[in-house]
Amino acid sequence: MRKKLLACVALLIACAPVCQGQNLRISVLSRFRPTELELRPSRSEALVVEAGGERFILAPDSHQATAQIKIAENGLLVAISGRLVRTKMLRATGRTGTADFRLLVPGKVSRRYFGRLAIAAKDGKIQTIVTMDLETAVASVVEAETEAGTPLEALKTQAVVTRSYFVAAKNRHQGFDFCDLAHCQVLRSPPNSGSPAARATVETRGLVLVYKNRPFAAMFTRSCGGRTRTPSQDGLPSNVYPYFAVRCGYCWEKTFRWRRKLSPSDFALLAKGENGRLALCRRLGWNAVPSDDFTAQQEGAQIVLEGKGQGHGIGLCQRGAEAMAADGENFIATIARYFPNTKIVHLESSSDQLATMH
Repeated sequence: MRKKLLACVALLIACAPVCQGQNLRISVLSRFRPTELELRPSRSEALVVEAGGERFILAPDSHQATAQIKIAENGLLVAISGRLVRTKMLRATGRTGTADFRLLVPGKVSRRYFGRLAIAAKDGKIQTIVTMDLETAVASVVEAETEAGTPLEALKTQAVVTRSYFVAAKNRHQGFDFCDLAHCQVLRSPPNSGSPAARATVETRGLVLVYKNRPFAAMFTRSCGGRTRTPSQDGLPSNVYPYFAVRCGYCWEKTFRWRRKLSPSDFALLAKGENGRLALCRRLGWNAVPSDDFTAQQEGAQIVLEGKGQGHGIGLCQRGAEAMAADGENFIATIARYFPNTKIVHLESSSDQLATMH
């Protein structure tokens, strides 16, 4: 009976009207700190590029379908359509507004995006900002932040959590809303239409989490170690949502455990909580200290950490969500477990709260 009731509630939520016009400005490729880029149209649609007060067309099948962009004194140097153009800013769209395009950091990475592109020089590097539709961003994060084979209901849970974060945490950076790193949410190329990540996004379109009728920036972690944590445990400020320590059956029974050795100077960073752990991982590698849940003891000249879990441990536990989905639970039941005292609402029904937040 309970599962039937939850299924009926899910159907009612999914049939709510869609709120249009949500766009996000996301800085992409920032981990590569590029000094040169290549811009190409992805498919059959041409790119309309504006640079140095001129307009250029990059057609997919043309021999001049690539714009090469490099850092130059006082801005950018763009090789495009047989020309060299100096400019402070390059913008690209499709003929109808949004564009399907590909950005390449030579020798490192090639990624596809869908939206409107703005490229500028900042601190001797190229800053690339893509303005994309909220749902495109959600699908891109669901694809990047989950593993292959994740059950659909767990992907739906991730989509609602990701969307809630995007809606409630705008303007995390000066000049744009979010980056594409773990500091915000990992974002890569959007998934193909019909893929599990795309389907999960479509089937939860517009749904966000609210606490006391206000959307909040929902957090998630890879593995909670058996019980989720609160922001205060990790030295983080309180959110609109207080979070609760929730027992996770999967991680309780199949706890991910780890052991690491650190120098005393490196260990000192961990006194700063999650921010200190991330700073240490940026320097030593992202698996240097897998979580904030650990004990420490000195062995000779080193500090030995023994811990459990992966990530900060706050909010949704992805491994727990996968286990619940495998057991037949839907995304509503999973969210109810990891985010007690919250509601799932449609963006349109929370528009008044959104208007006061931004």
